[in-house]
Amino acid sequence: MSRHLIARLLRCASSMLLMAGTMCAVAADPDVHQLGTKYSPLNQINAGNVGQLERAWEFHTGEVPPKDTQNALIAFEDQPSLIEGNLVICTTSRRVIALDPQTGKQRWVFDPKDPKVGTQKCRGISHWIDEQAAEGSHCKSRIFLGTSNYRLMAFDARDGKRCEAFGDNGQVQMQPSKPELFAGEVVAGSKPAIVNGVVVVGSAVADNQRVDAPSGRVLAFDARSGKALWQFDPLPRDPADPAAKTWARGTAAGFGAGNVWANMAVDQGLDLVYLPTTSPSGDFFGGDRAGDNRYSSSIVALKGSTGQVVWHFQFVHHNVFDYDTPSEPLLIDWKKPDGSTVPALVQNNKTGLIFAFNRANGEPLVPIVERAVPQSGVAGEHLSKTQPFPQGMPVLAPQSFSPDDAWGFTFIDKWLCSRKVEEHSYGPIFTPPSKQGTVFSPSVGGGPNWGGGAYDPATGIMVVPSNRVPTIVKLIPVADIKIDKAQKIEMGGPMNFAAAGSPFVYQIQPLLSPLGSPCSAPPWAALTAVDLANRKIVWEVPLGSIEKLVPFKPPGMDLELGTPGAGGPLVTAGGLVFIGYTLDDSMRAFDLKTGKVLWKTDLPAAGTAVPVSYEAGGNQYVVIAAGGHSMYGSTLGDSVVAYKLKR
Repeated sequence: MSRHLIARLLRCASSMLLMAGTMCAVAADPDVHQLGTKYSPLNQINAGNVGQLERAWEFHTGEVPPKDTQNALIAFEDQPSLIEGNLVICTTSRRVIALDPQTGKQRWVFDPKDPKVGTQKCRGISHWIDEQAAEGSHCKSRIFLGTSNYRLMAFDARDGKRCEAFGDNGQVQMQPSKPELFAGEVVAGSKPAIVNGVVVVGSAVADNQRVDAPSGRVLAFDARSGKALWQFDPLPRDPADPAAKTWARGTAAGFGAGNVWANMAVDQGLDLVYLPTTSPSGDFFGGDRAGDNRYSSSIVALKGSTGQVVWHFQFVHHNVFDYDTPSEPLLIDWKKPDGSTVPALVQNNKTGLIFAFNRANGEPLVPIVERAVPQSGVAGEHLSKTQPFPQGMPVLAPQSFSPDDAWGFTFIDKWLCSRKVEEHSYGPIFTPPSKQGTVFSPSVGGGPNWGGGAYDPATGIMVVPSNRVPTIVKLIPVADIKIDKAQKIEMGGPMNFAAAGSPFVYQIQPLLSPLGSPCSAPPWAALTAVDLANRKIVWEVPLGSIEKLVPFKPPGMDLELGTPGAGGPLVTAGGLVFIGYTLDDSMRAFDLKTGKVLWKTDLPAAGTAVPVSYEAGGNQYVVIAAGGHSMYGSTLGDSVVAYKLKR
């Protein structure tokens, strides 16, 4: 297998460094889209007839990425929404298009005139109904959209025209905490959260550009008027903030990020919005920010009406691993042994660890212990001596790597991999970055990532995709390397990040053999079903085939080895799990009970998105955005594809 072909598989292992809600039936309550469970109660399509699915329609957005993306990250990652009888999609340029859900015909377009920046993607929009507005009035039912130039926009869900009374003619221009180094350093990439009439907006702050990065603060606005209500900074600036004492300096002054780039979840009844926060700047060296650095790398529950912290939990202390909290939490009813339930929050992480809390007060539903972790950091680093681990809960990714774990297609390949690992630092999870390079397993991209999991309330099963290819993270003293910012990044090759103010350049690359194959054993991506209440894995299968990525199939070789990817699953009441995710340009339907593939179809491009399901005209549809991801080297396109049962 050629180095180019394998590198195409593994590009995502490092590209994830640069980086979903619930779709139900017809015109569902907007609140269910903010639970994070990615569950549909529809069952017309089920395990008995899913093999009869056929393509119902295909829509093209007109935004096919160029062949040479010039290092831009272009990804069609939308999770469409059924709103006011329209299937609403958000394109890579953040145009919002309303389609006829039965035919895929375009009805209207809202164009925010968003400038093209280095990251071009949209992970969905939000919907809100103004209960105080007169029935049938314009913008009683409205859609909220964040943009790449950091605006919050509101427009009518029926006709796509701006809500003129919101902000300044339908938009609020948010301001970064400091001037941007370049357009797009701070963007509003994921869908806003809406809690009891308050719109809460997170941000993506460009990774590893400067240690003194812009704040990752969360901003809140009145959903009716656009008036600013409150803001919350995951990095405490006030010495009186209880989290400030976890920073050796007494505050987080001089550091930024900690932002909320994943989708948030909302419990309207509790008036709580849940923020998955990320690592503070810079990602791989924290010598100047000694301490646990709370509220970064955490789940933070805020009062929607005031922005007050109700509870929080930090998943990674003093994060120098880029182990962000990458996905929307799942808000579920946790089943107790006595048959009662607890309103719960379940959080997947890049680490592959699964945490569960009472979402009202933050009480752990699975015991959490602090365990000692490796302390082999570079001079000047202040590592946390321990990290939190949930007791008794299965893991979703390998938790270590050593020369004994090396793998290859041949004996020679395996031997070369083993030698390569021996040249680097290696060990269990949380082995820190080093000058010689450290093998990260899970990688900087996970484990699970932004697509998160899906949850079936009937069985209590959560289904989660995860990447399984380790990465190497190396700290190179600034004086020892010269960065050519115009240099084109090669697939599978090293990516260098020169964060201004850091003594090191951060170099990240997938762990490959000199022959170009992965040094880790397959599967290179997996789909795992977890029985949460009983804390056990029900089934786990490889996710993806390398068949389309090799020139021929070697006799007797199983090509279902998994392909690292992106996106999330959809679970339905029909006992099915739908997912794209892979680099083999396919969507699959798995049996929720067994993990068996019951249906598979070719897509026009990689489905690195989240499928949704809805009912229209008496038929159940399954829809996915299939446009691929430029940084993964996947097939690129501009399609939205719908499937239904043959008549």
